[in-house]
Amino acid sequence: MVGSRMVGSRMVGAYELTREELGRLLEGEPAYRVDQVWRGLHAEGRRPSEMTNLPARLRSRLESALPPALTRVAESVSDGGRTVKWLWQLEGGAQAETVLMHYPERATVCVSSQAGCAMRCSFCATGQAGFSRNLSAGEIVEQVVVARRAAMPARLSNVVFMGMGEPLANYDNLWAALRRIHDELGISARHLTVSTVGVIPGIRRMAGEDLPVNLAVSLHAANDELRSSLVPLNRRYPIDSLMEACGQYVTAKGRRLSFEWALISGVNDRPSDAEELALLARPLGAHVNLIPLNPTPGYRVRGSSPPAVRGFRDMLVSLGVNATVRRNRGTDIDAACGQLAARVGAGATGRGGGGGR
Repeated sequence: MVGSRMVGSRMVGAYELTREELGRLLEGEPAYRVDQVWRGLHAEGRRPSEMTNLPARLRSRLESALPPALTRVAESVSDGGRTVKWLWQLEGGAQAETVLMHYPERATVCVSSQAGCAMRCSFCATGQAGFSRNLSAGEIVEQVVVARRAAMPARLSNVVFMGMGEPLANYDNLWAALRRIHDELGISARHLTVSTVGVIPGIRRMAGEDLPVNLAVSLHAANDELRSSLVPLNRRYPIDSLMEACGQYVTAKGRRLSFEWALISGVNDRPSDAEELALLARPLGAHVNLIPLNPTPGYRVRGSSPPAVRGFRDMLVSLGVNATVRRNRGTDIDAACGQLAARVGAGATGRGGGGGR
C-alpha cells in the first residue's frame, strides 16, 4: 500500500528511494507498476500526478508519498535567459543552489553536493559561508532532473559537480547519485565531471570505481606555500601527494585531467606561477581551465585583468600546456564559479512549490 513518506526513520523525497524500496512502497500493486513509476521519475522526469499511465487513485497517493525534496525559494536569470540559478530549501532548513547554463542545442547543469562547504577556500563565497550538511543522493539527482526538464527542448548534455560543497567529502551520496544519473537518466560518464579541491582518499576511491567520470582539480596554485594560503586542505594533502593521486586516476580511467585555476591579480597570475603550473600539468597531460576570479563579499582581492588572463594563457600554451579561459556566466546573479552562497541575488523571483514542478 502507498501512503508513507518514510523509509526506516528518514523522510524521503521522490528520488531518495532505491528501486527495491519503491517496490516495497508499491506492495499490493501489479509488479509492472514499479517499472512504470521508476521510468516516469527518471527517464521521463515526471511527477506522479503527470504519469497518465497510472490509475488516478495511484497517481494521487504517489504524489503525496513521493514529494519533491527541493522547494524552490528563488529563481535568478541572467545572460538573456541563458543562465538560470535556483535557490532550494532542503529538509531541516538548509539551502543549496543549482545553475543551468544554456548553449546552442544543449545545456549544462552545475549541481551542489553539500549545503555550504567546510573547505574554507579563501576566495570562495561558499567556503566563506560555512558548512550546513551533506546533500542526499536523491537531492543531488533531483537537481539534474529539474534542470533537464527546464532545458527542454534542448538536451541536457553535461552534469558538473562544481556547485556548493566538496563532492568528495560526501563520497557515498555523490557516487550513488552519479550511478543513478548514468544508469537511469542516461547521461554518459564522459559527460559527468567531479570537481575537488584535492581530497586524495576520494580521488583514489574514484580510480577504483567502474564509471570513468571526468576529474577536475581546483588547483589555483602550484607551490605548497601559496596553495595552503588559498586552499587550507593543502596542508593535509600537499601538491606532490595530490599529483600522485591524479596520476593514478589518469592511468586507471584514461580520462583527461583538468586543473581549475582562478586567476587573482598579483597572487597567482605571474610568469613564475605559469612556469610552476606547467611543470605539474605537462607530465599528466592536464588541461588547464583559467577562471578570472569572481567577486565575493569576503575576499576583496581583484581578479586578473582581461589582458593578464590572456597573457597567462598564452604563456601556458608556449610552455606546452593546453589552456583555455572559461567564460564566466551569471556573475550578476552570483551564479558564477566561487559565488554560490545560498542567498537571493539581484533579479531573483520567488517561486513556491517543489523542485519537480
